[in-house]
Amino acid sequence: MKKTIKNLAIVALVAFTTFSFTRIDGDKKDIKVEQSKLVWKGYKVAGSHEGTIAIKSGSLTFNEDKLTGGEFVVDMTTLVCTDLQGEYKGKLEGHLKSDDFFGVEKFATATLVFSDVKATGKNSYSVTGDLTIKGKTNPIAFTISIYGSKATATLKVDRTAYDVKYGSASFFDGIKDKAIYDEFDLVADLQF
Repeated sequence: MKKTIKNLAIVALVAFTTFSFTRIDGDKKDIKVEQSKLVWKGYKVAGSHEGTIAIKSGSLTFNEDKLTGGEFVVDMTTLVCTDLQGEYKGKLEGHLKSDDFFGVEKFATATLVFSDVKATGKNSYSVTGDLTIKGKTNPIAFTISIYGSKATATLKVDRTAYDVKYGSASFFDGIKDKAIYDEFDLVADLQF
């Protein structure tokens, strides 16, 4: 009898220890990258430019239909401008891919990993995540909405936090109407 109680105690201890260190990931849903879209928009004193960047991979994690996490990899080499054509389009894309901006030859991907998710409504969540661009990681906060198998989110990114300082009036004096604003927008329309 003592041996049986001792064996049960050992089994209970092993089970408790195993469950204490086991993370429940929930239901991970992969992003359908071909059907999803990531749009960027950058602003300057004299106007703005916009374009797209391809999502290389990504997923959202749910627990009982509630968003609990997510992670994304963006292919920075696919950065294109959609509001220009011809020579100026090529020049802008080349400059954005250069070391002046995103240095895509050395930093081909950017990542976003959700670190905290809080429900703010029936389909809305407040997310804090770690955004990595050009090898630099900073926290970012944004809102994401989920409707069925679709999600939308808008992120406002301060490029200077990722060592993208070209044309920033925060770092260069006297650039006046050539200044490029520090923040740019990313709008994600996701399907999973």
